[in-house]
Amino acid sequence: MSPGFDGTSLRETLRTCSAAGLQVFGADSHCFELNPPLASKAVDEFELRHGIGLPVDYRRFLLEVGDGGAGPSYGVFPLGFMDDNWGMKTWSEGDGFVGVLREPFPHDAPWNDLSGLPADELAKTNPDEYERHLEKFDQRYWNPALMNGAFPLCHMGCALRVWLVVSGGEAGFLWRDGRAELSGLSPIVLKDGTRATFLSWYLEWLDGCFVSVGNRRPRRVET
Repeated sequence: MSPGFDGTSLRETLRTCSAAGLQVFGADSHCFELNPPLASKAVDEFELRHGIGLPVDYRRFLLEVGDGGAGPSYGVFPLGFMDDNWGMKTWSEGDGFVGVLREPFPHDAPWNDLSGLPADELAKTNPDEYERHLEKFDQRYWNPALMNGAFPLCHMGCALRVWLVVSGGEAGFLWRDGRAELSGLSPIVLKDGTRATFLSWYLEWLDGCFVSVGNRRPRRVET
């Protein structure tokens, strides 16, 4: 039995946060507003197109609560979209960033292989050689295959992102992409030490907002 949610209570809590003018990181971007839910046909088509099944909690959220919007950091991306530092854009498999969703996610432990990263001193002594080594390093460090079986879910700022795994042994869990700061890839862990799924991650954020406005938490149900 996985934890579920009461969508009505969840939306009420978001409205209360908005009305209170609550200042939390990223709220200026999403303003505690959700996008409208998706029709089941749109979700079915996404799953069919990519040959995957979305995690049950995330799928329910899309259908019953909203297609992204209010959420941790700068909010949750709409299905099939991500940020590009200026706004939202669609992503596609093989676009140089997202891998192949039906392929299993290749990690089960933190990854941060910095081998081949040129030393800063080289940029001063031989800029051309530095750029050559850096380009080679980037091609490997940002290889889309490293993120097979997952897609971007949330922008944390400074090109740091949260990914949702949909294929392989890690399916249903969230991973932090810290490659923009050279901290690699790592599973997201909640405050209680458990692994983050979409819903547990979202409700932990909302619980934090609840503390700030003194309103009741969204009611949790069993599914």
